[in-house]
Order: sequence, then C-alpha cells, then structure tokens
Amino acid sequence: MARPARLAASAAPAAPGRVDAQRNRQRLIEVAHQAFTTGDGKVSLEAVAKQAGVGIGTLYRHFPTREALVEAVYLAERGRLCDAAAGLLAEQPPERALRTWMGRFADYIATKQEMADSLRVLIADGTVTKSQAREQLSDAVRGILDAGAAAGTIRAEARAEDVVVALVGVVSVCTLPEQRDQVERLFDLLMAGLVAH
Repeated sequence: MARPARLAASAAPAAPGRVDAQRNRQRLIEVAHQAFTTGDGKVSLEAVAKQAGVGIGTLYRHFPTREALVEAVYLAERGRLCDAAAGLLAEQPPERALRTWMGRFADYIATKQEMADSLRVLIADGTVTKSQAREQLSDAVRGILDAGAAAGTIRAEARAEDVVVALVGVVSVCTLPEQRDQVERLFDLLMAGLVAH
C-alpha cells in the first residue's frame, strides 16, 4: 500500500544542501564562540568566516548582522549551560552538582565580555530578554535543587529563582578575571546557606 505523499516526504532525508547549510551555521557559531571568548579586541566577521572555512557571504546569509551572530552564540551557550545541569546531576550528588554548575555559570558569564556591546543592543530592542534567560537558568537549577531536597542534602525551601538571582548578583559585581577567587568564595558561602543541616 502506497504511503501518503505527506508522510513519505517527511520521512525522506534532508536535502544535501540543507545539511551543508546547517553544518555551516553550526560551525560559524562554534568559531564565533571561540573568537569571542579568546580574542584580543573586536572580533571581525571576516575572520570568523575564514576560520569557519566559509565565505563572508555564507556568514551573512545565516547571520545578516553582528548582533544576529552574537544572539546565536549566546543562546547556544546558554542552552549548553542549562543542559549541563542534568549531566552533572547524573554524575555527582546534588549538592556537588550544584556547586560545579555554579562554576560553569561563572565561566559562561566571563566569556561574554567581547559580546557585551552587541548583547546590550539585543536586550535594548527586546530580542534577548533577561526574563527568558532567568527562566531557563532557573529551570536548570530547579532540577538540581529538587534532587537535593529529595536526597535531604539541599534545603527544601530553596528556590531556583533566588539562587539564579544570587549567582547573577555575584558575577555582576565581580567582573574582573582577578576577582574569580572571590566569586568562588561567594559561591561557597551561597552553598553553605543551601546545604541542609
């Protein structure tokens, strides 16, 4: 019996051009992330395209502006950070997973310095909202807190939203690389308040 055309079309593999385009887009995001986190000074889009092995036209087809590329990098990194929570929880006790995730959060924020101007533009025009970021981060933290509460190692009344606000507050004040030790000490103090006694 012949399959309906609609089902047959959806089961067909993606066209090679589409696969290549997706691969190019992902490569551009990865290269841009690397450039933004390790570059000295302003990262040029031409350098990103060259390092990704594509022409500047390909970059602009995927990301018509610098802000569009920054948004893609930012969202990809935020997604990776949030996804890491479940992996850490699978490998470590909840309280250790939470403390490890806090360190990754600090790393995530520290790598945004080169993108700061473009991120401010995206926040100002509403493309990126703080509420969306905090909601996604809170969901990641909530899974760890719930596991810790169930295990009796993290206080049951701890709220994910409060933890995220505290983390954002610490990294907002301690922005310099030489303040990282202070960030870690403040995270330890936060953990001391979260651990069940």
